[in-house]
Amino acid sequence: MVRSLKSYFIISIGLFIYAFAWKAFLIPNEVTGGGVAGIATVIYLLSGGTVSSGIPLLAINAVLLAIAFYTLGKSFGAKTVYGVIFLSLMFSFLDVPDFISKQFNESDKLICAIIGGALSGAGIVITFMQGGSAGGTDIVVMIMTKYRNITPGKVYLYCDMVIIGSSYFVNGDIRTIIYGYVMMGVFSYTVDLLLSGNKQSVQIFIFSQKYKEIADTVISTKKRGVTALDATGWYTKESAKVLIVLVRKHELNDIYRIVKSIDTDALLSVANVMGVYGKGFDVIKTSSKKNKFTVKL
Repeated sequence: MVRSLKSYFIISIGLFIYAFAWKAFLIPNEVTGGGVAGIATVIYLLSGGTVSSGIPLLAINAVLLAIAFYTLGKSFGAKTVYGVIFLSLMFSFLDVPDFISKQFNESDKLICAIIGGALSGAGIVITFMQGGSAGGTDIVVMIMTKYRNITPGKVYLYCDMVIIGSSYFVNGDIRTIIYGYVMMGVFSYTVDLLLSGNKQSVQIFIFSQKYKEIADTVISTKKRGVTALDATGWYTKESAKVLIVLVRKHELNDIYRIVKSIDTDALLSVANVMGVYGKGFDVIKTSSKKNKFTVKL
């Protein structure tokens, strides 16, 4: 019960940050982002402010909730229901202090788009990490990332291009679309950076005469596999071993400390890798459908 309440509390904080970004920086400057929140903003602006943005937000998400229940499970659906209701209330009743909006004028729309994109992205990441959702395209993101090796930010970017393009009909200004795409780009980058940052991996080559001690220490302390390759130093013509270690990016400093404590003269080569799949890393996600194409020899 305590863990559940803590999870819902953190979701509330994330959604509050998300709603604050829209109410403080995006909607007042007529900057339209993507998702259902973007559609709700367009409706709000087209109505001249007579229709609260929380009403279309709740109505559209109500239809999408059925998909969340069916595809992502009851636990996600329950948190989605809470997220949709909470976010709709925030969009309807959150009152942003005047001193915030007074800090920016008409020429600061680009800055507001950047700040709004970064804050809304951070809020969504906080919500995602607790298994929650703001509804709308979040459902599409969770489904795609569950079955495909694609970053959440890219899914947001693809889904929201049409929604942002519709913002042109608000005031007929092409700059409105540009600001929306800037906001969406910052939003997508923030989501990928915060949500996928800990999943990034690095490949380390370690050249050392004390390779046995280094390999044993890495295996015993970090529980990571080590591969030793036969090599020849062409300058000295002496046989040697090269260690290959694959770790998460946040574990890199631990490897540095291990190597430095054993051999201060060791040579390391570190490179970012696109993806590492297997035990202890990511799982390969592929379509369950059989390949329709065959090759005849």
